[in-house]
Amino acid sequence: MTDWNAWLEEYQSMALGLFGERVRFLGLQGSRARGEAGPDSDIDVVLVLDRLEPEDLEVYRRGLEGLPDRALVCGFCSGAEELRNWDRGDRFQFWYDTVPLLGRLEEIFPAPDRADARRAALAGACALYHLCVHNSLHGRDPEVLRQAGKSARFALQAAHFARTGVYLRRREDLDAGLAGEDAALWAALRVERDPDVRTAALLRWCGGILRAFGPSQR
Repeated sequence: MTDWNAWLEEYQSMALGLFGERVRFLGLQGSRARGEAGPDSDIDVVLVLDRLEPEDLEVYRRGLEGLPDRALVCGFCSGAEELRNWDRGDRFQFWYDTVPLLGRLEEIFPAPDRADARRAALAGACALYHLCVHNSLHGRDPEVLRQAGKSARFALQAAHFARTGVYLRRREDLDAGLAGEDAALWAALRVERDPDVRTAALLRWCGGILRAFGPSQR
């Protein structure tokens, strides 16, 4: 990995050079935003324009091709109006996992609240529940479960925020802040290697979220 500060400066210069005043927001997500990245971790960058046209994606792609460590670069691109009308639950993680580089997200949409976090946790639990059942019956692929860990982390963060109003951003925050079934699932995600035990922990947790946060509880 090249010098990180120099890379960020080059990225911002590239985005502003391509789109100028159309840029509404630049941000960083994922492990690099949390300070948990290794040298080969993905670089999750966020670009929000005034609007997003199909040809903008091609222009942006060509700009990314000129950056160092292009193979590590991923992330999200959107128009501001589209993001403003995004599902509120889906925006929860976007808000809390994004570190601004240029601009402010609150100029595009309001900060998510506990109801939005509840919606995010429920959606995450639904998807993970389906994954667990399908993989257990038809796939039994440990890699599927490993990849589900990121989504499970997001769902845990949303569920905790829905209950407490506190966002646990980093791994050490989750280690110290989770309790009960949340802590049991987090421990299984961190240390458990047996796919059946991992599946059972995830399925139990998702079922609890569905029962606690589902429409029948409102």
